[in-house]
Amino acid sequence: MAPTRRLINPLALLAGWAFLSTALAQPSGGPYGPIDQDYTLPAGAGTTYFVAPDGNAQSPGTDIDAPTTLDAAIARVVTDDAIILRGGTYRTGGLRLNQGVTIQPYRDERPVLKGTQVATEWEALRDGVWRTKWETLFPTEPMGWWRRNREGMRTPLHRFDNDMVFLDGVHLRSVGWEGELDETSYFIDQDNGYVYLGTDPTDRLVEITAHDGAIIRTSADVHGKSNDGQGPVIRGLKITQYAYRCLEVEGKRQITMHEEPTDEPVGLKDPSEFGKDITGTVLENLDISYCSRVAGYFRGDGLVIRNTLVSDTGTEGIYVIGSSDVLLEKNIIRRNNIENLTGYYASAVKIFNQTRRVTFRDNLVIDHPNSNGVWYDVGNRDGVIINNWIENTHDGFMFEISDGATVAGNVFVDNYNGVFVLNAANVKVYHNTFINSSAEFRRDRRGDGDDHFGWHVTTGPGVEERDGHVFVNNLLVVGPEYERPLLEFEQPAELCDRLDQPQADIVDGNVYVRDRTILSGSVLVQLSPAGTENCIENVTDLDALETTTPGWEAHGQVMAQSLRTVFKGPDLGRFNLREPIETQSSDRVPAEVLELLGWRAGEAATVGAYPGRD
Repeated sequence: MAPTRRLINPLALLAGWAFLSTALAQPSGGPYGPIDQDYTLPAGAGTTYFVAPDGNAQSPGTDIDAPTTLDAAIARVVTDDAIILRGGTYRTGGLRLNQGVTIQPYRDERPVLKGTQVATEWEALRDGVWRTKWETLFPTEPMGWWRRNREGMRTPLHRFDNDMVFLDGVHLRSVGWEGELDETSYFIDQDNGYVYLGTDPTDRLVEITAHDGAIIRTSADVHGKSNDGQGPVIRGLKITQYAYRCLEVEGKRQITMHEEPTDEPVGLKDPSEFGKDITGTVLENLDISYCSRVAGYFRGDGLVIRNTLVSDTGTEGIYVIGSSDVLLEKNIIRRNNIENLTGYYASAVKIFNQTRRVTFRDNLVIDHPNSNGVWYDVGNRDGVIINNWIENTHDGFMFEISDGATVAGNVFVDNYNGVFVLNAANVKVYHNTFINSSAEFRRDRRGDGDDHFGWHVTTGPGVEERDGHVFVNNLLVVGPEYERPLLEFEQPAELCDRLDQPQADIVDGNVYVRDRTILSGSVLVQLSPAGTENCIENVTDLDALETTTPGWEAHGQVMAQSLRTVFKGPDLGRFNLREPIETQSSDRVPAEVLELLGWRAGEAATVGAYPGRD
């Protein structure tokens, strides 16, 4: 057994690597999020309608000097028409259309869609409290699957209401009664229709939600027209301050805020039966923020979301449901679950319910201390998660009750788990860089009997089918305070007789780097199933790992170094290698994965997300 694959002196790794130049970033380095544009009028459009915040609803809107209103244009458009928005603030919402049209700014102007109205009539009460009567309130309750007996002591019910209040543009937090009010909060008496503040609103801008959505691409008949099946192209807008959701693309059904939005399809279905009602939606260069539940629910095959900022949302940012051949790229998704709803399984991006071939490529998912990052959940197939930067989440990438994913070229920074695979099959994890973030694979008995979420578990692999994973050529580096295993395979002890084979087919070529201050006997890899009383083996070095699971990490390495020794600039978020760390397992990376990454074969010769370049 070659000792060089065990505790490695990194200086020795320089030999034979003089031909490698500085590694290029993988992720790309941007640009991410909205990019300023000078938009031209859409070529080939049918009728072009010009709208303005002060437009005249009676104007035809076909002359730029006589714009109509956005509401009026939405009612008039048919397939292939265009709506061109002049700059300014549009306080409107509930805009429903069922035609495939283009909606964009005029030139480089900046239209802003707001779902709030300004509150100007206030009554001063005692003890520094003010109130106003408000007609458009959005009370709601948690979904039926929320477990109050577990979470009610952590999350008060008023946080589930969809109302929002802003003071001089700053989002205020909800409290449960007038006595809790301070300068940063509001209280709503839903029964009597009053909004309360704990600060004097005189000469202040107070905005309160008045609409529960901006643009809804419906599949229903509306404005005297039937659904044409074409998704809209929406670009260049800022959309903010909406109760419930900012955008929605419907499937077969129209779902209210009081219903489960993900129940389409219900139960295991053939993909030909869903995702076809509205196809080809394109969202580009949008800035979406402060949607009290989600930035958008999106259904329909061929969806593209790119260069969009999604920020300060409730339970989810981007929510893709029952759709195939979807691309999400160059987006920034940040600060989900700003109200810290517990027990609601919040995720910045949720890919849900029997999707096929959803690609999540080269995005930034950052600043989610109360949320997961990207979660493929319930019956998904053939996901592709490549070249993303995912930082400060609970589980950076999660794949649950689903089958088939390629996870490659990603950088996971300061997450509880960088990758978490739960009751899933055939997840292939190649060439990722994990910084203070573990990788965890877990299976349990869920699916043996009735399930809390009903039919969900029936859409994924059965209990005996949750295997076939690959974990190859990843770089896992942790600092001196990190106490968890870097890699975990878990299952309950009662399954060990039934499931006595590893979850992974291949684990090889990975490099585990722990700080020199971490004791050599600390757990490196946690294994289950194992031949111990509790079915768990805590492995402290790779020799022990190979003894427990022959063939694993034949080319693995362990290093004892600090982050600053391994990376060029970890304090600046530069996690490309100071010096190459060679892997002898480059031949284990399939050609199709190299193609997804955009690498030549020789560029897989270094571990982690940053390729070697000759």
